Amino acid sequence: MADFIGAVDQGTTSSRFMIFDHGGNEVARHQLEHEQIMPRSGWVEHDPVEIWERTNSVMQTALRTCGLSGTDLHALGITNQRETTVVWDPRNGRPYCNAIVWQDTRTDSIAKALEDTGHGEVIRRKAGLPPATYFSGGKIKWILDHVEGVRAAAERGHAVFGTTDSWVLWNLTGGPDGGIHATDVTNASRTMLMNLETLDWDEELLEIFGVPRAMLPVIRPSSDPEAYGRTRTSRPLRAAVPVAGVLGDQQAATVGQVCFEPGEAKNTYGTGNFLLLNTGTTPVRSKHGLLTTVAYRFGTGPAVYALEGSIAVTGSAVQWLRDQMKVIRDAGDSERLARTVDDNGGMYFVPAFSGLFAPYWRSDARGAIVGLARYNTNAHLARATLEAICYQSRDVVEAMEQDSGVHLDVLKADGGVTANDLCMQIQADVLGVPVSRPVVAETTALGAAYAAGLATGYWRDEAELREHWQESKRWEPQWDEDRRNRGYTDWKRAVQRTLDWVRVE
Repeated sequence: MADFIGAVDQGTTSSRFMIFDHGGNEVARHQLEHEQIMPRSGWVEHDPVEIWERTNSVMQTALRTCGLSGTDLHALGITNQRETTVVWDPRNGRPYCNAIVWQDTRTDSIAKALEDTGHGEVIRRKAGLPPATYFSGGKIKWILDHVEGVRAAAERGHAVFGTTDSWVLWNLTGGPDGGIHATDVTNASRTMLMNLETLDWDEELLEIFGVPRAMLPVIRPSSDPEAYGRTRTSRPLRAAVPVAGVLGDQQAATVGQVCFEPGEAKNTYGTGNFLLLNTGTTPVRSKHGLLTTVAYRFGTGPAVYALEGSIAVTGSAVQWLRDQMKVIRDAGDSERLARTVDDNGGMYFVPAFSGLFAPYWRSDARGAIVGLARYNTNAHLARATLEAICYQSRDVVEAMEQDSGVHLDVLKADGGVTANDLCMQIQADVLGVPVSRPVVAETTALGAAYAAGLATGYWRDEAELREHWQESKRWEPQWDEDRRNRGYTDWKRAVQRTLDWVRVE
C-alpha cells in the first residue's frame, strides 16, 4: 500500500506541494512564488502557464527531497485560490489571456449593473452571494466581452472556464490529451452561477451573465470515492495517482481544522482573511454582509454549508509594506518593528486596496491611513498594519454572531500570519476571546489531503481526523474592555473615511 497523501495548494502568491503521513503529519513540502501582474490600477492577474509550471516543479522537488516517488502516494488532493478565473483552449491548453485574480476590481461596473437591473436579489437568493468583483461570474463575462474571439470560441466548444483547481486538474490528468474538466461544489459555489439548493449550474444565472453552459466544468463532490481522474504517468508524478479530493482553499482549511459540527469556526490568515462558520446541512442566509457558501460535500452525503466572512487584504498588506513602501525587508520584520512601540500611536490603516469585502461590500472604498501626527513613525505603521488584520476579523465575527446567534468561545486560527506572535496576541485582545493555532498551521493543504484520503479509504471517517488535531499555541486576551471598545470604535471611524472614493459608473 502507498503510505502517503499528496496535496497541491495552488494559492494567490505561490504554489505548494505537501506530503502527509497517516497521522496527518507533514513529511515534505516545497513552495514557489509566481508573478503578481498588475497592468492597471485595480487589475490583478496571474499567468496560468507559469502557475502550472510552478505546480509541476514543486511536486517533483517535494518528492525528491524526501526520497519518495509518485508510486508512494495513495491519493492526491487539490486546493486553490477560489474565484481566480482561467479561460483556455482545450485543444492545446493555451490560455486566451492571463487569469483574472479574485482581488481584481475591473468588473465593478458589471456588479453595479447587476444591482441596478434587479438581478442582485436573484443572485443572492440562488447563489448566496452579492454581486461583487470578488466572484468568478463577472470575470468570465468580462473575458467573453473584452477578449477578442473568446465568445465565438466558447460557442464552438473551443474555450472553457475553470478556477485554478480545474486548470491544475485538467493538466494533471492529461491536458489536451483527455484532461478532466471538473471542479467541486465549494469552488462552484464561488462563481455566482451555481444554485445552492441543486448544487448545479443554474440556467437563469447563466443567462444573466451570458455564460454558455458548455464552458463550465462538471461539478463533483469535494471528496469523491470515484476520483476525478488519475495523474498521467508522464511528469510530474510519473505514476497514475487518483485525484480524489478538491476543495477551495478556505473550505479546505475548514476541513483541515476539523470543523465538522455546526457552530465550529476557523479563521485563515493568508493573502486575505477568511472566517468560516459551519452551519450544517441547511444554507443560512446572511442579513449582515456575509456569504452563504458550501463548506464541503463528502461522497454521496449531503452538502454542508457555511457562513463566510471574506477579507481581501490582510497578509498582503504586510507584503505592501515590504514591496511597495520598503518599510520592511521581510514579513518577519513587521513583528520586530511593531514590537518597538506599545500601541499604534493613534494611527489606523484600512488596507482597502481592492475595496472592502465582508461585511461592507463596498467596491468604491480605497485604502486610507488616518490619525497621523508628527509623532508617528514607521513602527506605528507596522503596528497599525497588524491591527488592521485583527480589526477586519472582528468586523466579520460581529456579523457572524448576529447572523447565527453563536458566540465564539475560541477562534481556531491557521495560515502563514499565525507565525506572527504579536499579531495573534492583538487578535485575542481585539476579540476578547482566546486564539488557538494547531500544530499543522498550513491547514489548507491538510484539508485537501484529508478529502482525498477519506475518498480512498486512507482515513476511516471524520472521527479519525479529529484525533489528529493538536493545539500548538494559544493566546489569551490581555486588553481590558475599555481599551478593546475604544480601539474598535476608532477603527470603525477609520473605515468610514475610506468610502465613496472611487466613482463606479
